[in-house]
Amino acid sequence: MIVALDATPLTLSSGGLRRYTSELAGALAAGFPEDEIWLVCDQPLVRPPGGRPNLKVGAAPKNLLERRWWLWGLHRELARRKADVFHGTNFAVPYWSRRPTVLSFHDLSPWMDPAWHHAANRVQRRTPLMLRRATMVLTDSEAVRRHAIERFSIPAGRITAVSLAAASHLRPVEARPAAPYFLYLGALEPRKNIPMLVEAWREVRQRHHVELVLAGRRRADFPALPEEPGLRLAGEVADEDLAALYSGAVACLYPSFYEGFGLPVLEAMQCGAAVIASRDAAITEVAGGAAVQLEARDTRAWIEAMRAALEDPAWLAGWRRKALVRAREFSWSRTARLTREVYAEARRFAARP
Repeated sequence: MIVALDATPLTLSSGGLRRYTSELAGALAAGFPEDEIWLVCDQPLVRPPGGRPNLKVGAAPKNLLERRWWLWGLHRELARRKADVFHGTNFAVPYWSRRPTVLSFHDLSPWMDPAWHHAANRVQRRTPLMLRRATMVLTDSEAVRRHAIERFSIPAGRITAVSLAAASHLRPVEARPAAPYFLYLGALEPRKNIPMLVEAWREVRQRHHVELVLAGRRRADFPALPEEPGLRLAGEVADEDLAALYSGAVACLYPSFYEGFGLPVLEAMQCGAAVIASRDAAITEVAGGAAVQLEARDTRAWIEAMRAALEDPAWLAGWRRKALVRAREFSWSRTARLTREVYAEARRFAARP
C-alpha cells in the first residue's frame, strides 16, 4: 500500500499534532516495510533522521499553481506518488479527491467554548464539510468518537477510534532535581485551566517548599504569567530531556477542561510518574483508573491531592506503580496496525459501487 500522510504538523516546533504525525509515520514504516509511507506538505521537509527506507518525503510545490496546495498541489503530489490513500493528520482532507481519504478528528474543542480558540469560527465552518468528504474518520478516543457521531451525524461505520501512545524513549530515569516540583507539560492555552493550577500550587507552597514547572509552548492567546518565586516557565522542552523532567516530578498535573486524548498524561505514566488530572472523559479513558482524577474547577480538591503527594510517600508510590502498569497497554506499533486497518477499510469503502 502507498500511503500519503499530511506532514504539515511536522513544521510545528512541538505539540501533540507533531508527535502524532511523527510517531505514526515511523511506526507505519517499521511495521509495514512492504508499504511506502510518504510525508507530503506544502513546505520543504527534511527526512526524519533514522527513518526506514520506505518512509519518504514528498516534493514541495513546484510552481504557483501547486502552491494552491489543497486545491491543486496536493492532488498532483498524490498522483506523482501513486498514493492509494491520503491521511489528513490535522483535521483536513481535500474538498474533492479521486482516491480514498482518512481524516483525523482529534477533538471537538472549537465547538465547546469560543474562548478556547481564536480561530474557532473558521474551523467550525470548514470541518463539517471535511467530515462529509472523508472516506473514513479517525478519532483518538471513544469519547470523541461518540461525541462526533452525535454532533455531526457521522455513520458509525465510517468513524473509528484508535488510541495514541507515548514515545518509546519515554521511560523512568533517575532524576535528582535541586528542589521538589510539580509538573504541567502541554500547551499554555485557555483550555488547559492553568490559572486554577497556579492558584492551588500557591496554597500548597505556603506549607511546602515545592516548585511548579509549566513546560510547553505558550499560545498567543494565553496571557503572560507574572514572575514569582517557585514558578518556573520552562518553555518547550527537547525530546531528550522529557523523560528526566517527567520522572523527577513529585507528580504530573493535568487540569484541562477538555481533551481529545491527553497524551501528556500517558507520557507521564510511562515514565512512572504519579498523575493528577481532571475528570475529562477522554483522560478517564486513557488513565484507566491509574491516575488521581478531580473536577477541573475544584481548587480545594487539587490542593488536597497535591498535599497528599508531598506528605504520603506510600500513597504516591501506589499511584506510580499503577501508572506504569497502565502505560504498558499502549504502543505506537499497535496504533499503526489499527490505523492501517482503517486505510484498508477506506479503500474497500471507496471501491464499492
